[in-house]
Amino acid sequence: MKYPVVVHKSEYGYDVHCPIFPGCHSQGDTLEDALENIKDAIHTYLTMLAEENKGAIYEVEVNA
Repeated sequence: MKYPVVVHKSEYGYDVHCPIFPGCHSQGDTLEDALENIKDAIHTYLTMLAEENKGAIYEVEVNA
């Protein structure tokens, strides 16, 4: 699965966040580090979300 991320370069390195997941942020000294770190942050976010909502999330199909 692919998720959008926003990268910001600062004097301290790179910070990155995934705008579709509130509070999902990471950082790195290099762009490559920051992108690898946000992958881990997204995985952790999704794992925690799944545990918190176990049995509470359903999918429905809506005809357009």
